[in-house]
Amino acid sequence: MYILSIETMISAAHRLREYDGNCVRIHGHNWKIRVEVKTDTLNELGMGIDFKELTDLSWQVVGRFDHQEINSIPPFDTMNPTAENLARYFYQEIGKLLPPPIRMHKISLWETDKYMVEYSE
Repeated sequence: MYILSIETMISAAHRLREYDGNCVRIHGHNWKIRVEVKTDTLNELGMGIDFKELTDLSWQVVGRFDHQEINSIPPFDTMNPTAENLARYFYQEIGKLLPPPIRMHKISLWETDKYMVEYSE
C-alpha cells in the first residue's frame, strides 16, 4: 500500500452558528489541508498519481473556499462550517474526482497551528 499526500492552504472566513463563544462572530483562518490518498498499484512511470495532478484535483474542491466566506458557499450555507464538517466535505468531494485505482485515505485540516482535525472512512 502506498500513501501519497499533498498540502495546500486557503484563507477563508467563517462563523459558527449557535456557538456559545467568540467563534459565533465572523473570523478568519489560514487553513492548512493535507490530502492523503492510497493505492496498491503504480502506473507505468512508477507513480501512484502525479503530485501535480493530485494538487490540481484537490484545488478544484478546496479552491472554491479560498478568500471566501465559507458560510455563503453550499453546503455550508445551511451546514455549520466546523473544522470537522469541512474535513468530511473535502474528503468526500475530492474522493469523487480521483481516478481509479487511487482512493482517499485521510484529510487533515488545521484551523490554526494548534487546532487540527483528521477525517477518514
